[in-house]
This record gives sequence, C-alpha cells and structure tokens, in this order.
Amino acid sequence: MAKETVVLYPSPGKGHLVSMVELGKTLLDHHHPPPFSVTVILSVPPEEAEFTAAYVSSVSISHPAVSFQHLPVSFIPFDSSSPSNFIISTYEFTRGNSLALHASLSKSGDSTIRALVLDFFCTAACQVGASLNIPVYYYYTSGASGLAPFLYIPTMHKNIPGSFKDLDPEELIEIPGTPPIQARDMPMPIRDRSSKLYGYFLGAARDMALAAGIIINTFDSFEVSAIKALRDGLCVTDGHTPPLYCVGPLVATARNNNDEDRHDCLRWLDSQPSRSVLFLSFGSLGKFSTKQLKEIALGLQRSRIRFLWVVRVPPQNDEAWRAISEPNPGIGLFLPDGFVERTKERGFVVESWVPQVAVLNHSSVGGFVTHCGWNSVLEAVCAGVPMLAWPLYAEQKLNCNYLVEEVRVALPVKECEDSFVSADELEERVTELMSSEKGEAVRERVFAMKEEAAEALREGGSSHSALAELFLAIKQGPGVEPRPSDPVEPSGRFGSSNSVAIPSET
Repeated sequence: MAKETVVLYPSPGKGHLVSMVELGKTLLDHHHPPPFSVTVILSVPPEEAEFTAAYVSSVSISHPAVSFQHLPVSFIPFDSSSPSNFIISTYEFTRGNSLALHASLSKSGDSTIRALVLDFFCTAACQVGASLNIPVYYYYTSGASGLAPFLYIPTMHKNIPGSFKDLDPEELIEIPGTPPIQARDMPMPIRDRSSKLYGYFLGAARDMALAAGIIINTFDSFEVSAIKALRDGLCVTDGHTPPLYCVGPLVATARNNNDEDRHDCLRWLDSQPSRSVLFLSFGSLGKFSTKQLKEIALGLQRSRIRFLWVVRVPPQNDEAWRAISEPNPGIGLFLPDGFVERTKERGFVVESWVPQVAVLNHSSVGGFVTHCGWNSVLEAVCAGVPMLAWPLYAEQKLNCNYLVEEVRVALPVKECEDSFVSADELEERVTELMSSEKGEAVRERVFAMKEEAAEALREGGSSHSALAELFLAIKQGPGVEPRPSDPVEPSGRFGSSNSVAIPSET
C-alpha cells in the first residue's frame, strides 16, 4: 500500500464488486495526482472466482492505479441457489473472513489507511475498522430510496408489532422519503422478524447509522424526496444520520471493442431500426420457472415487437429438469417449441449474458424490461432508456415503487397472486411502453434524467461537489470514531449472532 490509502471492501456478487470498483476509479480520477491510493480487498467465493479473475485483470489494465489484494481462499460454504440463500451466505461469508481482513489491514506497514469503505453486506468488518482505529464508511450500492427503508428498520422494529408477513398484504407501510408501499412488497429479508436474515439486517442498519459517512450511488435530482428525508434525520430516529455523499451515477462504461470482438447481439442490433428493440434482462440471480419463461415468450411473440432477451436456465428445482438428462442443456429446451425460429426475424435470444451497458447505449434499443437492480436502473437512466419494472428480489420492489410513483421513469408489470406474470399482461405492458403516449411520457422523463445525471457529474454538479466533500472528510478524518453497535444476539429469535472475535493489537 502507498503512504496513504483508502481501502474498499466489497461483498460477493458481481454487481457489488463492479459498483465498488467504479467508486474506486472515481476517487482516483477526482484529483490529479490523487492524494491517496485505492486498494480493493477481495473475498471471493469459489463460484465467482472465474468472473472476478477476469474482471480484476481487465481493471488492472485499464486502471492500474486501482490495486487488488485477495484474502486467503475461504472454505466457508456459499449457497447462491436462491436470492435468500445468497444473502445469508454473503453475510456469513464476509463475517467469517473478518479475521483475515484484520490481518491484512494490520500488515499495511508504514502506510496510513485513511478510510475503510464497506459494502453494507460487510457490516461485521466495522468491528475490524474500530479495533484498528480506522474510520469506517459504508458504500450503499443501491439508491437513497432503498437506504431510507434500510436505516428505518430499527424504528419499524420498535413501532410495528409482529412481522410484515403477518400484516394484511395490502396494508400500506409509511417510510420517510418514499411512496407508501404495501406490506407484501417489503423486502424478503425483513418480512419475518424471527428469521436469521431479519437479525442480520436489523444489526446492519444499527451499525450503518454509526459510520463516519454513507456513500450512495445516486444523484440529488434523481431521488429528491428520499435524500431529503435522510439528510433531515427522519430515517434514524434514535440517533443521528451519518453524513451522506451522493456521488453517482457510478456505472461502468461501454468498452470500445474491435468489430471482431463485439458480441453477436450488438451486430444484430446494428441491423435494427432506431429505438425499435425491447431489451429484457433480469440480473445474475434472475431465474424464472419454465412456466414463466414460456409465458414471457408467448407475450413477446404476440406483441410483434422486436426484442433482445437474455435468458437464464431455470433453477434446479424446476420440474422441467426431471425430463432432461443433459448436464448443460441449451436454453431452447425451456422455451416453447419453435419459438426461436418463429421470431428470428425480429428477436434475438441470448443465454446468460450480454454487455448490458453497450446494449442500453445502442441506438436501436427503445425500452428495457428490468428486475430493478440498482446498477441496471442507473445504466438505463444514463442511456436514456425507459423501463418496464419487473422486480424479483432484495430491495427491488422498493426501487420499483420509487421509479414508478416518484420519478416516473418506469411503468410497472402487474403480477398475479403467486408473482406470476401472464403473457397477456406482458404483451399489454410491452406495447404500452414502446408505442403509446404513456410510454412516450416515460421516455421523455428518463431522457431528462439522463441530462440531470450528466450535469451532476460535471464540475460544480451535485455529485462532483459531494465527492469533493468526501475527499475532504477522508483527508481530515471524522470528528468521532465510529463504533459498531452491540451484535444482535440469537436468544431464540435471530438464529445466530453478528459478533466476531477480533484479536487485540500487540
């Protein structure tokens, strides 16, 4: 490490790593030369090793000033078979690596660590920072409309009797700075206060409120109400809200590949009319049942709209797998017979992955069906592409609620009782987004937000100014060292403790 450095500690998950590294790039690019180095500490589960290695290699070439340090390979089990299992594994994986993180930071030699910036899934590491007298900041990779409910969890825990899952599903929950949201749409991890996940989130919210500052990947004019509520202290009712630094939008830039290196879908988009293609992509954990995939296919076929669809094979517990003996079947086995052939003149189906930023910025793309993951939302806003919001997990229904009701840059997909979306519903919503006055209004609104996003990042803009304030805070150090809250003990309620033993300094 250099004489002064800022350490970034992302949680597992492609979106979390990429967003945190974008923060690191932005910190280094803000001052020339930068007053400190940026070091990213990596704690990587085995199933993400291949992606992480390729990504780190790419960043090391394009931004050599960002350095990476790997913690020792961990053998803590990691289960990404479902969003809930992924979240539990992420908390336990990062908590289990706290001793290794402590050892790594302790070996910084004669350099000074000016700040330890944590992903909010890495809250156990705040104890590491406190034990080494390193100021702890949090980087919240989602938006202010997700942070406001997150910091409000302790207040809801105190004021709302019982669990959200036991309330009337349509009961409206009031959260400062955000539109009212139905109880059934509250994020899965906090619906049941007897669950392990609830204990993690409650403890994390308490710890985050004690940080030296919270960095948010958003910009002031995009989430006016939520940011105001946070800054007014309405979401942390039993203490003070840490300083907020809205430094976004931080999104990866599209790579300028040679033509032979371009993804086939980009070549296909080159041949399509301007703003005519609907892009569908649901994130790395966005897997549907075979029944739902076939319904999506039917809706797209009926709509007659051009489309680029990124499809992932269904979860292993899907009944369709019982009839499949191949270890790596193609995605066509889970779609209606002949669908790809019937729609090949106006549709392009890709399994698993496309270069999303490049796709969204292509002139042929006119709409985006998204799971409302925050990186995807910001990428769409920066590209000026209107959205059809289909939230699936985590805080995505909160994001959807804000995008539709407050910012008006998306139209909602209506789900049935079992979260199923019919072909008729998708056909209607797709047509509404791509070829109606209502869809055009959303397009105009998101284009205005694209301009606002660019303005926020310019010198003198709100995000540029927030970054300067963050620089000053890191350089000068906070007035009060952050201390972690007491860990949430199980006592029959939460299943396990957030505590971890940290060795004392010698």
